[in-house]
Amino acid sequence: MQDAIPVCYVRDLDAAQSFYELLGLVEQRRGGDAQGGYRYLGAGDCTVLLVRVDPSPVSPPLPLAVYLLSEDVAAVQAALTAAGTPCEHVGYPEHALGGELRTADPDGNVVVLGQRANTGSATAGRQDVGYSILQEAAARAAARGDAPAECAIGGRGGVPCPEPAAVRVADPSGTTVWGCLAHTEEALLNVRAAFIAADDDQGLAPWLASRRQPPADGS
Repeated sequence: MQDAIPVCYVRDLDAAQSFYELLGLVEQRRGGDAQGGYRYLGAGDCTVLLVRVDPSPVSPPLPLAVYLLSEDVAAVQAALTAAGTPCEHVGYPEHALGGELRTADPDGNVVVLGQRANTGSATAGRQDVGYSILQEAAARAAARGDAPAECAIGGRGGVPCPEPAAVRVADPSGTTVWGCLAHTEEALLNVRAAFIAADDDQGLAPWLASRRQPPADGS
């Protein structure tokens, strides 16, 4: 056995190809006739075959799920968000320390992208829990489009930071500032009262309420 190629039956080859190109795949070859056609896309060792046949030879009860390995999940998330395609960052599991992203193609097929290694230049090689929390906060901000273009924390001596803002931090006095991942981490380490700020409903109240619910098994 040499390789496995996911086959996705789609209704619109152009729409499907546009979606998968946002993930970094490019057309390798195509073919077709009046009854249907195909697009073979790939990047590196990753390939996907998009097929349209009229009528479709399959009618699955559930959408197909495709797992793809990406070298830069954050870049893919940014591309999807810019194109108006819903996506969700789902954390940093052991098999995807660089992050995992879930989305769906135009035909409803679930697509999950995983990045095996954490390759962030500011914290290369780090895989600790604190940095994962920062990555998660940055992913949520990117999905909402909240973050400004530039880090407002900057370096010592007032040196501007060229990195994009990723996370907003705050303190009990109400002071808030957007920073890149590296400078946000520096703020959290040096300011005891600083915390990650978020403009969503994922606060302490619903989390505490869920902890007070009895376990499903009654134990």
